[in-house]
Amino acid sequence: MMYPLLRFFLKLFSCIPWCILYALSDGLFCLLYYVAGYRRKIVRQNLTESFPEKSLPEIRQIEKDFYHFFADTILESYKLASISPEELRKRMKFKNVEAVNAKSREGKSVSVYLGHYGNWEWVSSMPLWLEKSVEGVQIYHKLRNQTMERLMLYIRERMGGISVEMHKTARYITELVNSRKVCVIGFIADQSPKKRESRYFLPFLHHKTPVLTGTEKITKHYGFEAFFLDVKRVKRGYYEAEFVQLHDAPQSLPDFELTVLYFQHLEQAIQRQPELYLWTHNRFKHAEKTK
Repeated sequence: MMYPLLRFFLKLFSCIPWCILYALSDGLFCLLYYVAGYRRKIVRQNLTESFPEKSLPEIRQIEKDFYHFFADTILESYKLASISPEELRKRMKFKNVEAVNAKSREGKSVSVYLGHYGNWEWVSSMPLWLEKSVEGVQIYHKLRNQTMERLMLYIRERMGGISVEMHKTARYITELVNSRKVCVIGFIADQSPKKRESRYFLPFLHHKTPVLTGTEKITKHYGFEAFFLDVKRVKRGYYEAEFVQLHDAPQSLPDFELTVLYFQHLEQAIQRQPELYLWTHNRFKHAEKTK
C-alpha cells in the first residue's frame, strides 16, 4: 500500500513548475547548509585537502556553490517521475554520442565511466540517444528500504534504461554477451572500496587514493570499448555530457592503466567545476594525503 501512495505524491510533486522547484531548492540549501550543517565537516575537509592551493574564502565559496548544487540535484532527480523524454533531451544533452553508436553498429558493447559528478541521475536518459537495438544499462547499489528501492528504480528506468544491482553485474553481462546483445553500460566508478578490499592506490585530488578496479576488469574481460562521460553544467537545470574515448584498445593496456585514465579525466572535470562533485561522500577515508 505504501508504494502506490508514495509514487502518486512523487509524481504530483514532480509536476511543479521549474521556477517553484528552484525556489524550494534555495530553501533546501539554507536548511542543509546553515541549519542542519549536513556533513559540513566532511565537505570542508575534502575541499581543503583536495585544493591545498586555494585560500579559505575560495574554499568557502566552492562549499556554498556545492550545497546549492546538491539541493538542486536532489529536487531535479524527482523531476524524473514525470518529465517527458522530449524535455529531458533538451535539458540533458549528450555530445559525441555518434562515436558510441558507431561502436554499437559494429557489434561492440561499451563501458561508460562516470563519477558522482553533475546530475548523475539524469544520465539515466542516455538510452534516448542510443541506437534502438542497444540495451542501455546502469549499475547501482540496492537500497535497504524496499519502498524507496522501487521508487528509485521507477524514476531511473522511465527513459528506457535497465538498472542492474552491482553484485549481479557479471552474471547479467555474461548473459548479454552469450545472447550476442550489444549494450552500453554506465559505471559510477569512483566509490571508495572497503579497507580490506583496498588493493590499488592512485593519485587523485592530492590523495593517494584506493580505487575500485572492477569496471576495468569487466571491460577487458568482455572486450568492451571504454568511454568517459564528461559532464558540464551549462546553467541551472541544463547539462551537457560528452562521450570521450579513454583508449582505442583498452585490452592492450597494462593492468590498472584504464582506471588511471578514468580518474585523470574525472579530476580534470572536478578542477573545471568543483562544485559539481559529491563532496559529502567520505571519499578519502582510507586515503593518504600527498603534497
